[in-house]
Parts: sequence; C-alpha cells; structure tokens
Amino acid sequence: MKKFFLLHVLLITFLASAQKADQTPIDVSLDLTSVKDDKVKVVVLAPQSASNQITYHIPKIIPGTYSADDYGRFIDDFQALDKSGKSLKVVKTDDNSWSISDAKKLHQITYWVNDTYDIEGTHDIFSPAGTNILAGTNFMLNLHGFVGYFAGKSSLPYRLTIKHPSDLFGATSLVDSDPSATVGVFTTARYADLVDNPIMYSKPDFTKFMVDDMEILFSVYSPSGVYTAKGLTPEIEKMMIAQKKFLGPANANKKYTILLYLSDMETPDAQGFGALEHNTSTTVLFPEQMPREQLVKGLIDVVSHEFFHIVTPLEIHSEEIHNFDFNNPKMSQHLWMYEGVTEYFANLFQVNQGLISDDEFFTRMADKMENASKMNDMMSFTEMSANVLKEPYKAQYLNVYDKGALIGMCIDIIIREKSNGSRGILDLMQKLSAAYGPAKPFKDDELFAKIVELTYPEVGEFLRTHVQGTTPIAYDQFLARVGVLKTTRQIPENVFLKGEKPYVLIRPGTKSIVVMNGIPLNSFFKSLKLVGGDVIRSINGVSYNLDNIYEMVMTSQEWEKGDPITLIIDRDGKEMTITGKVEPEFRDAIGYSATDDSKKALREKWLRG
Repeated sequence: MKKFFLLHVLLITFLASAQKADQTPIDVSLDLTSVKDDKVKVVVLAPQSASNQITYHIPKIIPGTYSADDYGRFIDDFQALDKSGKSLKVVKTDDNSWSISDAKKLHQITYWVNDTYDIEGTHDIFSPAGTNILAGTNFMLNLHGFVGYFAGKSSLPYRLTIKHPSDLFGATSLVDSDPSATVGVFTTARYADLVDNPIMYSKPDFTKFMVDDMEILFSVYSPSGVYTAKGLTPEIEKMMIAQKKFLGPANANKKYTILLYLSDMETPDAQGFGALEHNTSTTVLFPEQMPREQLVKGLIDVVSHEFFHIVTPLEIHSEEIHNFDFNNPKMSQHLWMYEGVTEYFANLFQVNQGLISDDEFFTRMADKMENASKMNDMMSFTEMSANVLKEPYKAQYLNVYDKGALIGMCIDIIIREKSNGSRGILDLMQKLSAAYGPAKPFKDDELFAKIVELTYPEVGEFLRTHVQGTTPIAYDQFLARVGVLKTTRQIPENVFLKGEKPYVLIRPGTKSIVVMNGIPLNSFFKSLKLVGGDVIRSINGVSYNLDNIYEMVMTSQEWEKGDPITLIIDRDGKEMTITGKVEPEFRDAIGYSATDDSKKALREKWLRG
C-alpha cells in the first residue's frame, strides 16, 4: 500500500508539473521604436515541441469579417532559429503557413510585418480589420496581422511585450502589467483572446467614463487634430448609456474600449469605413473630412452595432464560432442572428431610448427592405451563411445587414403579438444568453429548436419558412400587426450624384472641380443657373478641389431644401459669385407610417417595451 501510495503521489506530481509546463505562455515581442521600411519586427519564443516538424500560422480569416484575407501575405523575412541563433529549415506551405524542420531545436521565430492601410489598393481587407504602421505617430495593432500561432498550440496562454515610444499611449481593453512608459506587457489565456483585443498606439487623446459599473475608454486618432475624444464624448456617452439601459442584464462587461481612427483622405490611408466587433472593444474608421454631424451619426450607428455584438455572437454562438479555425474555418448557419439581430438592435434601441423618432425608425426599416430587394430574396439564409466564403453566397453577404435585420424585426413582432406585448426578441436573446453564454456554444442544427422552446411554435415556423427556407417575407403583413401601414415617401437625391453617376468631375491636368458638359443637369444646378464647364472654387466659404471633393459630397448630404447657398465659380476664365437656395431632386420610395391606432398599445410595447 505504501509503495502504491508513493507511486500515486509521484504520478500526480509529474502530471501537475507537465500540466504546468504545457501552460507556459508563448512569449511574443513587438518593437514599435525600430520601424524599418514601414515594417515592425516580431519575435516569438517557441513552445517545446515533441515533433521534428511544427507549423506556424498567421490567420487567413478572422471572426466578424466573413472573408478570406490571408494576413500572411504581409509577412517578410520569416526565420526560425535555435538557441545559438542558427537558422532552421523553413518551407512556406501557403500564404499563411510556415513549416519548420528540426522543431525540437526551435528556440524562436522572427519576421517583419507590413501594414495594410497605405497599400489598400493592393488588397480587399476591410480597414477596421487591417493594420497601420506610422512610425512615431500611430500604430493600429489588430493583432491577428502581427501575431500567429503554432499548430496545435493556440490554446496556450500568450504574453505580449510591446516596446513603444514614451509619448504614445496604447488604448486597449487588455491590462498592461508593466508600469513603465516605454513597455507594455499583456497576458491572455489563449491565442483567440489575444487577437480579440486590438491596441491603438497614438498621442494620448482619450476619455474615460462610467456607464453603471462599466468603464468606457474612448481613444481618438485624428491626423490633423480636427476631432478630439473630448469633443465627441458627449454623444458617445449618451449613446452608451442608452444601450446599457436597453440591454438591461444582458451585458456584464466591466470595460469597453472604442478605438476611433480617422483616415486622412489626402494621403495613402485607410479607405474602408465602418467598424469591427470584439468582446470588449471595437475598432472604428471614418474619414477625418466627414462633417461633425455625419461623423456623430455614423459613430452612433456603427459603434452601437458593434457593441450589441457582445450579445451575439460573443455571448451566444455556435461551436463553429467558439472553436474558430483561423486558417480552415467552418462557418455557422446563423448570420441572420449574429449580424442581423445585432443590426436590428442597433436601430431598435435608438427609437426605444428616444434617440430617433418612430418615423425615422420606420424609414430605416424601409431602406433595408429596398436594399434587400436588390439581393437574391429566394436564397436560403442559413445556406448562404454556412457557405458565405464562396460564390454565389459570398455576393449575398451584405444582405445580413438588411434582410438579416428585417428577420429580427419580424421575429420581434411575432413574439410581441403572441405575448400580448410583454416579451420581444431582446427577451429571447437574454434567455439564450442564460442557456448558453460565452463558454457554452450551441450546436448549429439545434438552435431553431431551442428558440421555439423559449418562444412560440410560430417563431419556428417563420424560421423554417423564411430563414432556412426560400420563401420571401411579406414585410407589410408583419408591420400591419403593429399598426404600421405602407405609404409613399420622398427621398432627396445627392445634388452631385445621380445614382452612381456624378454631375461633376476633375478637370484633366488640374485639381479643379468642374460641372460636366453634355449631360442633363438636375434642379440643384438649374436653379443656380450653373452650366457645363463651370469650375467650382468654393461653397459657403469653403474652398474645394480634388483634395477634398469627398468632403464636399459628404457635406452636401446635410443640405436641406431651401437652405441658403453661395458658390464662387470660374466661367470662361471669369470669377463669379452665385447665390441662391438648395433645390434637391426627390424620388418616390416606399415608406411606412403608424396609421392604425387599433394596434397602438402593441406598437408601443414593440418600440418602447
């Protein structure tokens, strides 16, 4: 017995020691102080390998993008070294993978990373998922672009050490365990947690505020200093308070970070605008030239969408999401929920909390119906979702933000109607969150049954018919259940564009903006008596040319019929001042209005319950 007991103790000690060794963090270091040729060096200390062959991967795809982006394309001079610094044999097996021989001798790997922002014409990576290296000024560290993982070792802890200039602040939801001004040290439980936490280094421009028990960190990079975190915080804070109030107990985050990168449209820089979600943060990109009113509106729309992702897929998700394979992913069937319900919440909370009017909410839903009508309305949404990385499904992806949100709206209305207004889709998501949660994924094929269990058979019928099935949705019938009926509305066209065709162009060999010749002009140009060949120098005191034509077009979106306007133009070499009023053209579109008061009580529960 004693001998057995001793052997047992030794075995337990050995296993504990082995387990501890297996959990030794993978050490990664980035040096932001020694940028060379617009590249950052990465050093990774290798874990022990029981095999003579090991593979290092940089992600091909990341959660939330639904596209194969091959971040390994931006890696140069990959080397594998033993403890003496001797090179080991490396074979690059695909765009994102390096096979290393004599892996038992492997001590570290090194490589250099190119950024994506200043070469966006060469790839299709969505800018909020991209990277920026602007020495001494800004580093957008979406870490999936800098750090990879060894095959079979992605569940090990990671310790990331970043050497950075002392005057740059690293905004992130990660905890920096190094108090020095030039080094940041961040530890995560596994690789997926590391790349789920972007870091933006820039000159300190941030605010912090509390929403209930959640700390919000809002960091802004504005290359010309046009915008500041302090200047934008009031609207962000108001939005976050409204979101937390709307969600209620569905969110338990203690910290959330918003990284706002404002792109300089006059130099090679990020061109894809929007945001990318993470568990406790979001990266947001907009052009710095956006007028403040439009920037604030855009921030509210996209940041609220990304924040609601903390419900799904970050809190409620399938096994495909939970065990995400960064290089050979299997996609889930449920983009209608991950993106669609999230987008629906991003709009519903605004009317629920009084940030927009009922009519504006109905208009947004009508716009989504119009956009969805241009897509394949007879494609199974679950089939599209599961196959979204390949055609013809890939081309339908954007419909997740339109038809996906409308699916969420219809489910919400069904639940409200069946429960006499006492429950809605938020209640469903709260119950799904309680049933699953971030550590307990569901099986893809079992979600619909669980939803029916938590709601009503009618919801299951809707899902089988219109989400899994191919039958188009009669949105009018669902809205009529809450007393919202179809009407006609007029939409103002952009004064400088007819669809995608412009009324102005850049005169060859110059930066001058000129009214196009030989085309019918709209009422805006006619009312101001502008003619083809007129060169637009300034509008309302602001000079415009090729460098800021985007700003001109974006600013015009805020003009309303009857607004006073003054232009300075050149006509046949003569400067002229033109004054008048804005006269946009309108087009008819389908709209919706709350005209059936017999359903007012249910409608109020739907919008504000």
